[in-house]
Amino acid sequence: MTTQAVPREPQQDRSRATRQRLLEAAVDCLASMGWARTTVAVVAERAGVSRGAAQHHFRTREELVTAAVEYGAEVRMDRMRDRLDALADHRPSTLEVVTLLGEMYTTPLFRAALQLWVAASSDEQLRAQVLPLEARVGREAHRLTVEALGADESVPGVRETVQATLDLVRGLGLADLLTDDSARRTRLLRQWATTLDMALASR
Repeated sequence: MTTQAVPREPQQDRSRATRQRLLEAAVDCLASMGWARTTVAVVAERAGVSRGAAQHHFRTREELVTAAVEYGAEVRMDRMRDRLDALADHRPSTLEVVTLLGEMYTTPLFRAALQLWVAASSDEQLRAQVLPLEARVGREAHRLTVEALGADESVPGVRETVQATLDLVRGLGLADLLTDDSARRTRLLRQWATTLDMALASR
C-alpha cells in the first residue's frame, strides 16, 4: 500500500499568512491593550508565531504597528466601499451615508488607529510614518463620502461641509472610546443628516 505525500504549503504562502496573522493580532492588541502594552512579543504570542518569526517581518514595534494600522485603514475603506456598492441600486440617503461613516469610526480598527495617533503625537519618528498614512486615508474617506453623497465640490463651501462631516464622525468615534455613546451618536447623526441635506441643497 502506498501513501500519497501531503502537498506542503509553499513558503511564500506561509510567509504571507504569518504576516497577516501578525497584522490582525497587532490591531487587536492596540484596540484592547493600548500602545504601551503592544509589543512585538505580545503580538507574536497572540498571533501564535515565534518572536523571531515576527521580527523577520517587522524589525521594530513601530514598523509592526504602523503596518497594522495601515492594514486596518485599508480594511475600513474596503468595508465602506462594499457597503456603498451594496446600495448601488439606489442613491443612498444622507442619513444612510452618515450612519455608515459613524459605524466606520467606532470599530476596533479605528480604536487601534487612535492609539497610534496618541503615541505619534509625542514621538517624532513615529509621527513621520503616521502622517502620510493618515493623509492618504483621509483623502480616500473624503473621496468616498463625496461620491456617496453625490456632492458637487465645484460649488463653494461643499468641500468644507463634507470635511466637517468627517471631522464630526471622527469626534464621535473618540467619544465612544470610554463608554457606549451609541444612543447619543444616533441622535446627533440623524440631526446632522438633516442639516447636511439643507446645506448641500442650498448650494
